[in-house]
Amino acid sequence: MSKLSAQKPGESPQEPGRPAGPGGPQAPGRVHGPSGKKWDSERLILATAGPVIALVLSLVVTGVVLLASGKNPVEPFQLMFEQIGYSDQQVLIINQAGVYYLAALAVAVGFRMNLFNIGVDGQYRLAACVTAIAGFHLALPQVLQIPVLLIIAMLTGALWAGVAGVLKVTRGVSEVVATIMLNSIATALIVWLCLTDNFGVPVGNNQTTGAMDKAGWFPGIGMGDAGEIYGFVFVAVLAGVVYWLVLNRTRFGFDLRASGASEEAAAASGVSAKRMTLTAMLLSGAVAGLAGLPILLGDTHTYSQSFPSGLGFTGITIALLGRNNPLGIAAASLLIAFLDKASSVLDYNGYEKEIATIMQGIIVIVVVVSYEQVRLWGLRRQQRRVGLELAAAAAAATPSTEVKKEAAAR
Repeated sequence: MSKLSAQKPGESPQEPGRPAGPGGPQAPGRVHGPSGKKWDSERLILATAGPVIALVLSLVVTGVVLLASGKNPVEPFQLMFEQIGYSDQQVLIINQAGVYYLAALAVAVGFRMNLFNIGVDGQYRLAACVTAIAGFHLALPQVLQIPVLLIIAMLTGALWAGVAGVLKVTRGVSEVVATIMLNSIATALIVWLCLTDNFGVPVGNNQTTGAMDKAGWFPGIGMGDAGEIYGFVFVAVLAGVVYWLVLNRTRFGFDLRASGASEEAAAASGVSAKRMTLTAMLLSGAVAGLAGLPILLGDTHTYSQSFPSGLGFTGITIALLGRNNPLGIAAASLLIAFLDKASSVLDYNGYEKEIATIMQGIIVIVVVVSYEQVRLWGLRRQQRRVGLELAAAAAAATPSTEVKKEAAAR
């Protein structure tokens, strides 16, 4: 199987259904807007079909499971959707979505290079722990303290991901295997760092890194009784903008996507695939290092045994569902955050909140299958379109019968 056929959803510089280049015949489904810019309706369908199919099927299958267990297949969804109207739930969903967004961006950076960074979970937890320790011992002015903590988190995540990157480019070790092992090592290292003899500070029955200096607390937006929106949510938005600009408006971004699509083609154009692999892992780890900071700097202000885990694996789901697109990832982050937070109401109404977990699992399975089917459908459409264009060009180049008769008469 070639690199191109193994690419991850939405990561190729040229997606199925996209015309070969400008200046050619207008492809079916392409519409010229008032500004003269072409808008490809077929490409939009290809981009949205996978997530829509996954969401619809997850609802249907979850409903069937509820029906088979003798429960109302509709009421749980009604109860969850009612939660959107409560301001405190809105704040919780936005805060959780910001955390998920950063984790998914970290995964997406790897995906665009055809790398599966499954180690985001260990990278963000280790980065949060090291940042919490630094925040406990540092007492700089806030204008310096917060940037220093951000840099520490990004460096920690990048260095931890870089280990897998170095192993891949020097020894050919799969990044999946390497990052899984590094997740376990990160867990053990965090436990060691939190020992009382090292940097741990016991608080009751919980082992923590101690309360961070207030200069490192990231200010949020107070929403009254509804709570506070993490100020770091806006950092997540900024990270998404930078991600899009770098990948779509810079030479580095093009080289990254091209290397992920085909190492051979990238090498032919003078791009070192090994260098891009290591760079992508470092960038992915740096973004992963930020994923735990909304909670650390905006809520707990310490790292402890109860610090949230598993965000990296949720980020994989969101990156797949959002097709590595910053807007798609944002929508998927809000969806998964909604399922997580709104499902708590189910426990009080005779339903298990694990219904939301079932939906998330189904979404992952269906989205992978549907993306492949949509990709194949897009390729078939593209092949038919190219065939029609070649046939039309050949017909135009062949003299008609009347022209031949006229030429013979002369």
